[in-house]
Amino acid sequence: MSGPAAEAAGPVGRGEGAEASGGPAAAPGGGPTGAAAPEDGGAEQGAEDGEWRKLSPMMLVVAPVTYLKNFIIPLILMAFGATQNPWALVSLFAALAGLAVTGVFTWATFRYQVGARRLEIRKGLISRSRRTIPLERIRGVHVTSNLVHRLFGLAVVHIEAAAGGEGSEEGKLDAVGAEEAERLRRLLLHRRAVLRGDASSAGAAADTPPSGEAAGTASAGAASGTPAAEVGRTAAEPGGGGAPAPAGEPEETEYFRMPARWYGFGALSVGYLLTPFVALAAVIGLASQVAGDLMERPGAVAAGERAFLYYRSLAEGSGAPALAAVAAGVLLLVLALMPVFAVAAYAVNHWDFRLTGQDDSLVTRRGLFTRQSVALERRRIRGYELGDSPLERVRSAVRLRAIMTGLGGDSTRAVLLPTGPRARVEEIADETLGGYTGGLVRHPRAALRRRLVRSVLPFALPAAAAAAAGLYWAAVPAALLALVGIPLGADRYRALGHGRDAERISVRWGSLRRTQAVLRREAVIGWTWRQTLFQRPSGLAHLTATVGAGSGGYTAVDADLAESVGFAAGVTPEMIRPFLAAPAEPAEPAGTSPEKQEPPE
Repeated sequence: MSGPAAEAAGPVGRGEGAEASGGPAAAPGGGPTGAAAPEDGGAEQGAEDGEWRKLSPMMLVVAPVTYLKNFIIPLILMAFGATQNPWALVSLFAALAGLAVTGVFTWATFRYQVGARRLEIRKGLISRSRRTIPLERIRGVHVTSNLVHRLFGLAVVHIEAAAGGEGSEEGKLDAVGAEEAERLRRLLLHRRAVLRGDASSAGAAADTPPSGEAAGTASAGAASGTPAAEVGRTAAEPGGGGAPAPAGEPEETEYFRMPARWYGFGALSVGYLLTPFVALAAVIGLASQVAGDLMERPGAVAAGERAFLYYRSLAEGSGAPALAAVAAGVLLLVLALMPVFAVAAYAVNHWDFRLTGQDDSLVTRRGLFTRQSVALERRRIRGYELGDSPLERVRSAVRLRAIMTGLGGDSTRAVLLPTGPRARVEEIADETLGGYTGGLVRHPRAALRRRLVRSVLPFALPAAAAAAAGLYWAAVPAALLALVGIPLGADRYRALGHGRDAERISVRWGSLRRTQAVLRREAVIGWTWRQTLFQRPSGLAHLTATVGAGSGGYTAVDADLAESVGFAAGVTPEMIRPFLAAPAEPAEPAGTSPEKQEPPE
């Protein structure tokens, strides 16, 4: 909205904004005397998106369909006559009817509004709820769209915001049109950056042609040399004479788009390689459920007994080799399908993965059936992690994950890049977050002895005890595991290291899941040394760099104690200096005292 309408509506929006934030209603200094804004009286109408909006009416269809998919298996069983439980059908239709009624009620009473300085969400009729989220406190805007939402062109918008030290305040729009969801994500992130005075967003705002009263303010600022960000902030303040200029389409910088050849790295992930076994377990569970329902039918017990006797006769007679061959064939088939299923699952999860930058955020998009868009605020990112497994190290492949505050246990949202070539991943990390140029200090040889003892001894001792007792069936597997522990312990030692450069520190550890953490120096808020009884003779200690992000601390395992103290002092000297022993002062010459010494000329 621009022109006279925006000029008239500006003071009203500012008055309500002051009241909502807990302060007194401000009277605009550049306009007529401000009066208190009405409860629903067109708040923030001076903003580009000042009107109240509703959720998409298609949500009335999506909610029952989403609920109905949980009953697909019971419905299939009913269709084929595998079960005849009428109460399941009655409860299903009752739940669908309840969802329809509550959906209509939610759609009719839910409203949201993006103002110049805040997002407001109102819902309810009898018990009314009103939530106000200041745009400056928004931490992230995440958009998800599962298969059902995508069929109907919808998406769900999640707004994560700090709530004045009381934790996090969430706003959820379930559901809006896909284009509206993308528009909201761009608009909220852009306005947050403008209100905070981010340089890149200020430049984008300066390139946007102003309109109405805000155009005059921007022109005046340009004539006087005032930065565009200050103009926007001044216009949004009470007494500034109006709302900020409408934000144009914020530009995005694309850092990475996943090429097709990267999907093959899914075959190197142990988690994705186990996908066939998960699918097989689901099939077995479904078969057992169907068998249980069939056993309730008349004559089913007798048929089951006949089937069991037939299987027993095969196993004890000439059919045993055939059964063993079938079992071996099924196992070989599952093993052969492991890479195929792994690549397919990996592609579904990371389909068309993109990493872009908008204003002060990094945005990732991924997913085939469920499309996710996650915005990570740059100022909350304290560093990053490069992780790999033994299979991935064969292909020199790593994955990239951000170390950032405010995510808690939800680490999946911090993924910046899926598994890919190390050189390419490090190049993107350098471009987006700043690369690490220092090396890694190798830990003492005593650390190798500790790695070998910890990986071999837990299996060697039981193997020796079982062999002494004559239990060779248990001693042989334990001895084999002890032998496997030797290369595992050596690999764990090779992974250990820590280092620093002019701006960052780095710590590496692990073998089956090796991780190298790179942290900004200013992110370190403390150091912790831990030394066990077995570490003291070797002069080793665990050094943990404490940060208020990610896992909370990153440990250099079995580092040299004296070297680790110097390392920490080089990173944060003002933090470590008070705990270092002061050098001994030189002894005074005999027969002199400070009181008798002559002052220097």
